[in-house]
Amino acid sequence: MRTIDKHTGLVLEGGGMRAIFTVGVLDCFMDHNLWFPYTIGVSAGASNGISYASRQRGRSRYGNIDLLKRRNYIGLHYFLRGKGYIDMDFLFYEYPDKYYPLDYDTYFKSKDRFVMVTSNCLTGKAEYFEEKEDKDRLVDICCASCTLPVMCPIRYVDGIPMVDGGVCDAIPIRRAISDGFEKNVVILTRNKGYRKANKDFYLPGFIYRKYPAIREQLKLRYRRYNEVLDYIDQLEEEGKVYVIRPEQAIQVGRTEKNISKLNALYEEGYACGKQALASLTWSF
Repeated sequence: MRTIDKHTGLVLEGGGMRAIFTVGVLDCFMDHNLWFPYTIGVSAGASNGISYASRQRGRSRYGNIDLLKRRNYIGLHYFLRGKGYIDMDFLFYEYPDKYYPLDYDTYFKSKDRFVMVTSNCLTGKAEYFEEKEDKDRLVDICCASCTLPVMCPIRYVDGIPMVDGGVCDAIPIRRAISDGFEKNVVILTRNKGYRKANKDFYLPGFIYRKYPAIREQLKLRYRRYNEVLDYIDQLEEEGKVYVIRPEQAIQVGRTEKNISKLNALYEEGYACGKQALASLTWSF
């Protein structure tokens, strides 16, 4: 087992199906018995990170690639049936029990921390959850963290309406630092230099009309995303973070269904994980 400094955390960006890159990196880490004392994931970073936290190498790859081939859970027909463009009920309430069960015992017994990020529709602020006792609440939190705004129905945690954590905190590096992890490995799902276009997100008036705080967050989302990428670049220059990211602009969309593209991005992630194992001084 590689030794990780007790103050070094792991930060996982989301990105929908683009996060298959992250899955490749995490599978590589698990193949080399590499575990962090603290992991924080947002959106797809949370759903993929939970398999890492439960020590289940290959589980996220199965869900993102193999299961997609068997059960096409992405498409407009789900949206029209009220399930959302991605069938979240299937992914979070059938898949973990019937297709590739999450190892709840290992997850709950682990002393390593795992944090999931959601966005509170009432306050327009990020919420950070750790759950090591209640199976149902754990799944609810993870599902809420991945609930793409507009494309999927709002989810509830403890009775509070929530959407994708990336709306309010797309890359939770500041939370990791405030939780006491001064050094972090950050896995991104975009290439270096990527920034969102400087354009406010247009949202029709009837969308989330009961939740003005989250509407405001959605409109300005690109600004905060670009700002946190600038911050990560600064930390990288200062040697305070080690960033693992795709080397080229990726051709995989947020709701990608092309298996060949997903496989290629997974393999790139695995290769980047191997490169990190070889080049990073883990007690940096």
